[in-house]
Amino acid sequence: MARFLKYCFVLALLVAAGFSRADSFKIGVAPHTSARVIVAQYQPLRLFLEAALGMPVEIVTAPDFTEYARRAMNQEYDLAITTGHQARMLQTDARYLPLLTYQADFKAIAVVAGNSPARAAKDLKGGTVLGLSTTSLVTLWGLHWLKDMGVKDVNIRYVSAADSVAQLILSGEAVAGFMSTANFSKLAPDVQARLRVLDESEAMAGRVYLLNNREVARQAGVDKALWAFAESIEGKRYFESNKLDGYRKLRSRELEKMERYADEVRQVLHKAEK
Repeated sequence: MARFLKYCFVLALLVAAGFSRADSFKIGVAPHTSARVIVAQYQPLRLFLEAALGMPVEIVTAPDFTEYARRAMNQEYDLAITTGHQARMLQTDARYLPLLTYQADFKAIAVVAGNSPARAAKDLKGGTVLGLSTTSLVTLWGLHWLKDMGVKDVNIRYVSAADSVAQLILSGEAVAGFMSTANFSKLAPDVQARLRVLDESEAMAGRVYLLNNREVARQAGVDKALWAFAESIEGKRYFESNKLDGYRKLRSRELEKMERYADEVRQVLHKAEK
């Protein structure tokens, strides 16, 4: 039994890393946290869609947001779930079809330790500030926030997940970090209690579901299955546990407002190709 469980765990990590069967429907989830957590978090959706579509469904992710964007642009996902700026780029540059997003507001926040003397952005000068990658929405917002506040003398360091941001701040290895309100809410209560929000963004397009254009013949079925999941016991439990409140349709021009950040992702990908 122990060997079998170990095999299942390794298989899940391989799936999350992108090693998938060619005959499955692949859901690519942006790496907002660790691969292990993403695979577990999206199991209810995977199982529901598998039954609704009548085919194997897999959850895959990438090592960081930049690699995720590259893989999505290379058409590696049948359904992409990613933040609004990458969703905008996939819509305009790779012909993905936006379907829906979550009802809960998505905001980026700058957090510090609860006992930190920092009360404003200027107080971070000279310290290390953490982001999730050069192309994550919360990091891009944070970099603009520092620039708008006139803070230049900081060391930006990138880590893999929001829980790592929290631990490094609490251990004194960084003075602040950027994460989403959704990821902050998923931290352990004792960790949340030891952190303090220094500033937050306005509400932005959060995780958006986009269908690969090659799956357009399946669009009606996928759309119907997603809304049915939202009404199911499993779906309601999923939304409640992740504080997402359910699905909603995208608002008019909601993704267009993300163009500023989408263009920065394009620039990073373009530089990487040189």
